[in-house]
Amino acid sequence: MTRALQIDFVSDISCPWCIIGLRALEVALDRARDVVTADITFQPFELNPAMPREGQNIVEHVAQKYGSTPAQSAAARAMIRDRAAELGFAINGDDDSRIYNTFDAHRLLQWAEGQHLQGALKAALFAAYFTDRRDPSDARVLADVAASVGLDRDEAEAILASDRFAAEVRSAEQLWQSRGISAVPAIVIDGKYLISGGQPPEVFEQALREIAAAD
Repeated sequence: MTRALQIDFVSDISCPWCIIGLRALEVALDRARDVVTADITFQPFELNPAMPREGQNIVEHVAQKYGSTPAQSAAARAMIRDRAAELGFAINGDDDSRIYNTFDAHRLLQWAEGQHLQGALKAALFAAYFTDRRDPSDARVLADVAASVGLDRDEAEAILASDRFAAEVRSAEQLWQSRGISAVPAIVIDGKYLISGGQPPEVFEQALREIAAAD
Protein backbone atom coordinates (compact mmCIF):
# COMPACT_ATOMS: atom_id res chain seq x y z
CA MET A 1 0.00 0.00 0.00
CA THR A 2 1.31 3.45 -0.88
CA ARG A 3 1.16 6.48 1.37
CA ALA A 4 -0.46 9.63 -0.02
CA LEU A 5 1.58 12.75 0.73
CA GLN A 6 0.66 16.42 0.56
CA ILE A 7 3.65 18.43 -0.61
CA ASP A 8 3.81 22.21 -0.39
CA PHE A 9 6.56 23.38 -2.73
CA VAL A 10 7.50 26.93 -1.70
CA SER A 11 9.40 28.59 -4.53
CA ASP A 12 9.86 31.40 -7.02
CA ILE A 13 9.92 30.98 -10.80
CA SER A 14 13.08 33.12 -11.05
CA CYS A 15 14.95 30.75 -8.70
CA PRO A 16 17.15 28.26 -10.60
CA TRP A 17 17.53 26.01 -7.57
CA CYS A 18 13.74 25.77 -7.47
CA ILE A 19 13.46 24.18 -10.90
CA ILE A 20 16.42 21.94 -10.06
CA GLY A 21 14.71 20.91 -6.83
CA LEU A 22 11.39 20.34 -8.57
CA ARG A 23 12.90 18.17 -11.29
CA ALA A 24 14.84 16.16 -8.69
CA LEU A 25 11.72 15.73 -6.56
CA GLU A 26 9.78 14.48 -9.60
CA VAL A 27 12.50 11.93 -10.31
CA ALA A 28 12.44 10.83 -6.67
CA LEU A 29 8.65 10.50 -6.64
CA ASP A 30 8.83 8.29 -9.71
CA ARG A 31 11.51 6.11 -8.11
CA ALA A 32 9.55 5.86 -4.86
CA ARG A 33 6.16 5.26 -6.47
CA ASP A 34 6.05 1.83 -4.82
CA VAL A 35 5.63 3.52 -1.43
CA VAL A 36 4.26 7.05 -2.00
CA THR A 37 1.94 9.13 -4.12
CA ALA A 38 1.94 12.91 -3.88
CA ASP A 39 -0.23 15.94 -4.46
CA ILE A 40 2.00 18.99 -4.99
CA THR A 41 0.76 22.52 -4.32
CA PHE A 42 3.03 25.38 -5.32
CA GLN A 43 3.28 28.12 -2.72
CA PRO A 44 4.52 31.66 -3.46
CA PHE A 45 7.83 33.14 -2.45
CA GLU A 46 9.40 36.24 -4.01
CA LEU A 47 13.18 36.39 -4.05
CA ASN A 48 13.08 40.04 -5.10
CA PRO A 49 9.72 41.58 -4.17
CA ALA A 50 11.04 45.12 -4.64
CA MET A 51 12.40 44.48 -8.13
CA PRO A 52 11.26 47.30 -10.47
CA ARG A 53 9.30 46.71 -13.66
CA GLU A 54 12.34 46.85 -15.94
CA GLY A 55 14.20 44.24 -13.91
CA GLN A 56 17.97 44.19 -13.38
CA ASN A 57 20.97 42.67 -15.11
CA ILE A 58 21.87 39.39 -13.40
CA VAL A 59 25.58 40.14 -12.98
CA GLU A 60 24.80 43.51 -11.44
CA HIS A 61 22.12 41.95 -9.27
CA VAL A 62 24.24 39.19 -7.74
CA ALA A 63 27.09 41.65 -7.20
CA GLN A 64 24.79 43.91 -5.19
CA LYS A 65 22.98 41.13 -3.36
CA TYR A 66 25.79 38.67 -2.66
CA GLY A 67 29.02 40.56 -3.37
CA SER A 68 29.92 38.21 -6.23
CA THR A 69 32.46 39.19 -8.84
CA PRO A 70 31.56 38.74 -12.53
CA ALA A 71 33.82 35.68 -12.66
CA GLN A 72 32.20 34.15 -9.58
CA SER A 73 28.76 34.86 -11.02
CA ALA A 74 29.64 33.18 -14.31
CA ALA A 75 31.08 30.13 -12.52
CA ALA A 76 27.99 29.79 -10.35
CA ARG A 77 25.70 30.03 -13.39
CA ALA A 78 27.71 27.37 -15.20
CA MET A 79 27.42 25.02 -12.24
CA ILE A 80 23.68 25.62 -11.98
CA ARG A 81 23.27 25.15 -15.74
CA ASP A 82 25.05 21.79 -15.53
CA ARG A 83 22.94 20.62 -12.59
CA ALA A 84 19.76 21.54 -14.45
CA ALA A 85 20.94 19.81 -17.62
CA GLU A 86 21.53 16.59 -15.67
CA LEU A 87 17.82 16.68 -14.86
CA GLY A 88 16.75 17.42 -18.43
CA PHE A 89 16.12 21.15 -18.06
CA ALA A 90 17.84 23.82 -20.16
CA ILE A 91 18.95 27.08 -18.55
CA ASN A 92 20.10 29.45 -21.30
CA GLY A 93 21.20 32.50 -19.35
CA ASP A 94 24.34 34.58 -19.88
CA ASP A 95 25.82 37.87 -18.69
CA ASP A 96 22.95 39.76 -20.33
CA SER A 97 20.19 37.87 -18.52
CA ARG A 98 17.88 39.82 -16.24
CA ILE A 99 16.08 39.28 -12.95
CA TYR A 100 12.42 40.34 -12.92
CA ASN A 101 9.55 40.90 -10.53
CA THR A 102 7.44 37.72 -10.28
CA PHE A 103 4.40 38.83 -8.28
CA ASP A 104 2.00 38.68 -11.24
CA ALA A 105 3.24 35.19 -12.10
CA HIS A 106 2.36 34.10 -8.57
CA ARG A 107 -1.12 35.60 -8.99
CA LEU A 108 -1.66 33.46 -12.08
CA LEU A 109 -0.39 30.39 -10.25
CA GLN A 110 -2.91 31.07 -7.49
CA TRP A 111 -5.68 31.19 -10.09
CA ALA A 112 -4.37 28.11 -11.91
CA GLU A 113 -4.60 26.04 -8.73
CA GLY A 114 -8.37 26.38 -8.84
CA GLN A 115 -8.31 25.34 -12.49
CA HIS A 116 -6.26 22.20 -11.72
CA LEU A 117 -3.49 23.46 -13.99
CA GLN A 118 -1.07 24.88 -11.44
CA GLY A 119 1.62 22.27 -12.02
CA ALA A 120 1.50 22.74 -15.77
CA LEU A 121 1.66 26.51 -15.45
CA LYS A 122 4.56 26.35 -13.00
CA ALA A 123 6.58 24.18 -15.39
CA ALA A 124 5.76 26.45 -18.32
CA LEU A 125 6.77 29.57 -16.39
CA PHE A 126 10.11 28.04 -15.46
CA ALA A 127 10.70 27.19 -19.13
CA ALA A 128 9.61 30.62 -20.33
CA TYR A 129 12.04 32.38 -18.00
CA PHE A 130 15.07 30.10 -17.92
CA THR A 131 14.95 28.33 -21.29
CA ASP A 132 13.26 30.88 -23.55
CA ARG A 133 14.57 33.95 -21.67
CA ARG A 134 11.17 35.67 -21.64
CA ASP A 135 10.14 38.38 -19.19
CA PRO A 136 7.79 36.88 -16.55
CA SER A 137 6.70 40.33 -15.40
CA ASP A 138 5.28 41.13 -18.85
CA ALA A 139 1.50 40.62 -18.97
CA ARG A 140 1.62 39.52 -22.61
CA VAL A 141 4.22 36.87 -21.84
CA LEU A 142 2.22 35.64 -18.85
CA ALA A 143 -0.98 35.45 -20.90
CA ASP A 144 0.88 33.52 -23.63
CA VAL A 145 2.22 31.03 -21.11
CA ALA A 146 -1.16 30.63 -19.42
CA ALA A 147 -2.86 29.95 -22.75
CA SER A 148 -0.15 27.44 -23.70
CA VAL A 149 -1.17 25.13 -20.83
CA GLY A 150 -4.90 25.38 -21.48
CA LEU A 151 -5.90 28.30 -19.29
CA ASP A 152 -8.30 30.88 -20.68
CA ARG A 153 -6.26 33.71 -22.17
CA ASP A 154 -8.99 36.33 -21.82
CA GLU A 155 -9.41 35.54 -18.14
CA ALA A 156 -5.65 35.55 -17.62
CA GLU A 157 -5.46 39.01 -19.19
CA ALA A 158 -8.34 40.22 -17.02
CA ILE A 159 -6.64 38.94 -13.88
CA LEU A 160 -3.36 40.60 -14.82
CA ALA A 161 -5.13 43.90 -15.49
CA SER A 162 -6.69 43.79 -12.03
CA ASP A 163 -5.50 43.03 -8.51
CA ARG A 164 -7.26 39.66 -8.32
CA PHE A 165 -5.42 37.07 -6.24
CA ALA A 166 -3.00 39.70 -4.93
CA ALA A 167 -4.31 39.40 -1.38
CA GLU A 168 -4.22 35.60 -1.55
CA VAL A 169 -0.59 35.61 -2.70
CA ARG A 170 0.51 38.05 -0.02
CA SER A 171 -1.34 36.07 2.63
CA ALA A 172 0.31 32.83 1.55
CA GLU A 173 3.74 34.46 1.45
CA GLN A 174 3.27 35.77 4.97
CA LEU A 175 2.03 32.39 6.19
CA TRP A 176 5.08 30.51 4.97
CA GLN A 177 7.44 33.19 6.23
CA SER A 178 5.74 32.96 9.63
CA ARG A 179 6.51 29.24 9.56
CA GLY A 180 10.20 29.97 9.19
CA ILE A 181 10.64 29.73 5.43
CA SER A 182 13.28 32.30 4.45
CA ALA A 183 14.91 30.58 1.46
CA VAL A 184 13.70 28.47 -1.42
CA PRO A 185 13.03 25.91 -2.56
CA ALA A 186 11.44 24.70 0.64
CA ILE A 187 9.60 21.40 0.32
CA VAL A 188 7.15 20.81 3.15
CA ILE A 189 5.66 17.32 3.34
CA ASP A 190 2.43 16.68 5.24
CA GLY A 191 2.93 19.98 7.02
CA LYS A 192 5.74 18.69 9.23
CA TYR A 193 8.73 17.45 7.22
CA LEU A 194 10.98 20.07 5.60
CA ILE A 195 13.52 19.45 2.84
CA SER A 196 15.46 22.56 1.87
CA GLY A 197 17.30 23.35 -1.35
CA GLY A 198 17.80 21.82 -4.74
CA GLN A 199 18.82 18.41 -3.44
CA PRO A 200 19.81 15.49 -5.69
CA PRO A 201 17.09 12.93 -6.48
CA GLU A 202 18.73 10.42 -4.16
CA VAL A 203 18.27 12.73 -1.16
CA PHE A 204 14.61 13.29 -1.96
CA GLU A 205 14.01 9.59 -2.53
CA GLN A 206 15.56 8.61 0.79
CA ALA A 207 13.48 11.22 2.59
CA LEU A 208 10.29 10.07 0.86
CA ARG A 209 10.91 6.46 1.80
CA GLU A 210 11.66 7.37 5.40
CA ILE A 211 8.50 9.45 5.62
CA ALA A 212 6.45 6.64 4.05
CA ALA A 213 7.75 4.26 6.71
CA ALA A 214 7.15 6.66 9.60
CA ASP A 215 4.17 6.78 11.93
